[in-house]
Amino acid sequence: MRLISLQKHHGLDQLSDLTAEMTIELLGNEFDAGHDTFLDSAAIMMNLDLFISSDTAMAHLAGALGRPVWIALKRVPDWRWMREGEDTPWYPTARLFRQSKAGDWGEVFSRMTFELAQIAYLKRRGDTS
Repeated sequence: MRLISLQKHHGLDQLSDLTAEMTIELLGNEFDAGHDTFLDSAAIMMNLDLFISSDTAMAHLAGALGRPVWIALKRVPDWRWMREGEDTPWYPTARLFRQSKAGDWGEVFSRMTFELAQIAYLKRRGDTS
C-alpha cells in the first residue's frame, strides 16, 4: 500500500511527526502550482484507489470526478453533508465519517483506520468483493 499526500503548504510540517513505519510520498513544490490549480490533483486522483480528506475543496474535487473518497466531518458539518448518514446525494462515491462527539477526531480516524485495514487485508488476499 502506498500513501500519497496531496497536501500543499499549511500542514505539511505535521508529516514530519509521523513514525518511521509510516511513509508518505510528497509531490513537491511544483504540484498544482500556477494557473491550472487542481489539474495535477485531478490527474492523480484518477489513479488513486481511495482519497481521504476532511471537508475541503479536494474532497469536492474527488467527489465531482466520481472517485472513491472518504470525508472526515466534524459533529455539526457544513449543511451540504446533512446531519446524519454515511452517504451524500451530491457524490455517490463518497463515504462520510462523522464525529460522534464534537472535537473527537480520534474516534473518526480510528474508524477510518479499521475500515482501511479491512480493505487492505482483502486486497492482499485477492478478494475483490
